[in-house]
Amino acid sequence: MAGKPILHYSNDRGNMESIRWLLAAAGVEFEEEYIETREDLEKLMNDGVLMFQQVPLVEIDGMKLVQTRAILNYIANKHNLYGKDIKERALIDMYDEGIADLNQLIIRYPYSDPGVKEATIAQIKDKARNRYFPAFEKVLKSHGQDYLVGNQLSKADVRLVELLYHVEEVDPTIITSFPLLQAFKTRISSLPTVKKFLQPGSQRKPPVDEECVKKVFRIFH
Repeated sequence: MAGKPILHYSNDRGNMESIRWLLAAAGVEFEEEYIETREDLEKLMNDGVLMFQQVPLVEIDGMKLVQTRAILNYIANKHNLYGKDIKERALIDMYDEGIADLNQLIIRYPYSDPGVKEATIAQIKDKARNRYFPAFEKVLKSHGQDYLVGNQLSKADVRLVELLYHVEEVDPTIITSFPLLQAFKTRISSLPTVKKFLQPGSQRKPPVDEECVKKVFRIFH
């Protein structure tokens, strides 16, 4: 029997947070080995386990996987979160790419200079309100089903609900204009595995604060 996946990253959200969300939604227990110092990162590099000298790194099923989307796709494939056929997978990937575009802005803005940070927050709000949320509201309205694709849970649903929570931290008012997204968020959050992950004390990480920013810069810059 394979052991639990081991996640190698700093103790913050970053690109690992979507991996934590997807594993949790799939009901998979995982362990974390935090990168606390520059030396921890350099050790992984010197050990040759970081193919492109960067994290996330996930040890799973005897493999050492890097690159966020490759890791997410493996987890989704393994746990039946990737649709029933090639057409459904194409839709899931298409939605996921859109989600990732906005999520990257959210991941990066806390590490920006103050002037840039304010501009990025404004951009996040604008893109959520006028581009991404209307697109997903339209998808949900078009088929009237509980999930984005094929009326079953997929990685796109998990990624979208994660995004909704993150945007809500930036501006809690945006989602109020999108009733189907509000209902979707409530519905996915009520799934037992997701509900457990949303509880205090889970491996879900809090929003990035100033101390976290300083630590990340010490490790990665």
